[in-house]
Amino acid sequence: MPCPVERYFLVISTVCFFAAVVHTVIELRAKVFRPMRFNFFAIGLGSVFQTAFLWIRGQELGRCPITNLFEVFAFLAWSVALVYMLVGPAYRLSLMGAFTAPLVLLLQGFALIAPIDTRHSGTVPANSWLEFHASMSLVAYGVFALACIAGVMYLLQERQLKTHHLHSIFYHLPPLTNLFAVITRLLWWGFALYTVGIVSGFFTGRPLPRIQVVAAIALWLLYAAILQARHLKWLAPKRVAALCIIGFSAALALLWGITFTAELHHVP
Repeated sequence: MPCPVERYFLVISTVCFFAAVVHTVIELRAKVFRPMRFNFFAIGLGSVFQTAFLWIRGQELGRCPITNLFEVFAFLAWSVALVYMLVGPAYRLSLMGAFTAPLVLLLQGFALIAPIDTRHSGTVPANSWLEFHASMSLVAYGVFALACIAGVMYLLQERQLKTHHLHSIFYHLPPLTNLFAVITRLLWWGFALYTVGIVSGFFTGRPLPRIQVVAAIALWLLYAAILQARHLKWLAPKRVAALCIIGFSAALALLWGITFTAELHHVP
């Protein structure tokens, strides 16, 4: 079966993110970690090809391209890169690209290698509310992913300060207070978008699988608890950063489960 034309755009995009990862590794091995202009350019170019892939696939399907696990992972990777392009320059977090590129590379690499790009037979009428619900939730996941990355950066810097073993990367990390402020804002933005995504799911005009609803609400409660603990200062910033990593890991597991369940219950 010939490879769809739009898939080549995703391959080129993946090469761009791979170039950013290779550049980071080279600088780390040289022990000279400089501002990452190359990474920002590579991620920006990769985002352009991601957008081209999603647009062509969407035109072909006549709907938002999130109809199978392959498209869902590609859309999530696009969301992560898009949020970075918005957040990185705004908060002078150029170094975040060094952590964002490997995650996007992992997501897209898995999507391209795994046999998950299954086309459904038959034509199912598009549901605008369902597409809005799914796309908003995936964008929220992209924000949660950046909160996870910021959490990793926070823990890395905190550990270097604690052990007094400062790598050259340390001098390009934002102060801990600024980094924690970014984590908090990302958590709130992601939580707001995810809330909109969950609420819109009740306007789809069709019953949603109970296990999906329960799992989605459980994830919402997890992030609500993290934000409440942050607001009341029940948890130290280090714990909040660690919970961001746990929360995004849970979100990925939920995403896989929801998409896999939808695949099993798909009706041609």
